[in-house]
Amino acid sequence: MKKLTIKRTTRTDFITYLGVIIAFIVMTVLRDQGFLTRSLTGQLVPICCYISMAVSLNLTVGILGELSLGHAGFMSVGAFSGIIAAMSLQSIIPSTPLRLAVAMVVGALFAAIAGFIVGVPVLRLRGDYLAIVTLAFGEIIKDLINCLLVGYDSNGLHMALNLTGSKSITDLNLESDGIAIIKGAQGATGTTTISSFTAGFVLVMITLVIVLNLVRSRTGRAVMAIRDNRIAAESVGINVTKYKLIAFVTSAALAGAAGALYGLNFSSLQATKFNFNTSILILVFVVLGGLGNIWGSVIAATVLTILPEALRGFDDYRMLIYAIVLILVMLATNNAQAKALLGRIIPKRKGAQANG
Repeated sequence: MKKLTIKRTTRTDFITYLGVIIAFIVMTVLRDQGFLTRSLTGQLVPICCYISMAVSLNLTVGILGELSLGHAGFMSVGAFSGIIAAMSLQSIIPSTPLRLAVAMVVGALFAAIAGFIVGVPVLRLRGDYLAIVTLAFGEIIKDLINCLLVGYDSNGLHMALNLTGSKSITDLNLESDGIAIIKGAQGATGTTTISSFTAGFVLVMITLVIVLNLVRSRTGRAVMAIRDNRIAAESVGINVTKYKLIAFVTSAALAGAAGALYGLNFSSLQATKFNFNTSILILVFVVLGGLGNIWGSVIAATVLTILPEALRGFDDYRMLIYAIVLILVMLATNNAQAKALLGRIIPKRKGAQANG
């Protein structure tokens, strides 16, 4: 009989899926049994959002090889569009899980449109233009949301831009039973929180399936060829702009879905939450996990989200310890001697197991 063989990449992908599933089951059991602190329980949904953000950004930075500094901008587009969709559909879609799913799809759609608008002109250029434009995009989106007034009543959505600072939510002329969804600089307040850890797990799995299958596909191989040598890729007929745009828009859409889930996890959310620091935080997850290493992004996003809360008991020293841990990890992962040592240890263990 012919022996069934599984590709190494396929085996790695299934191990990644299995690891996430096991982690979800374990955390669910621990939460239901009361073994998790209230703080950690509240971090479960944000952790899922950050994992999706890190994996999606790794598609742009690690797989595509382009530096994006505005991933938080796509997250904010998804967050506020998702909040608007969920709040305005409360009477039409009474089912909470279905309404959450619709909000996440809406968030992904609007973030994908934003990614397409940003990517079409910029991805044709070379160098660090993408980093500069995405950075500007994130700041522009934040300022626009600070000027945005949105409400909903029986007549539908009411929107206005408060560019001069002279308008308020009353200028939307909502009916007495209308809902004020976004109140300018105050952000989205009074939001009905419908996010759940289960929805976060589903989002992480969908993100992993999309990204890993894209990377293993013909499109993914074309994207990596562009990353490794753009001139060689063009010489064999690869449409550089097309494949760059596919990766970039996919990354933005996944960030938008994560943003919608994140936004619907809080009753109050301001645009300042999605500033430059948030984009850098997501980039740190990607770099520490390893460029192009999807499993590393999952672990880095989880550990570095939990770590500040775990160190909260150290008060003023917790952020110092957090910074030291980041520096040590960076040194370890980028040190040739450390990698060589690890390379010598692993074969010895395999040899020892074979001899045993």
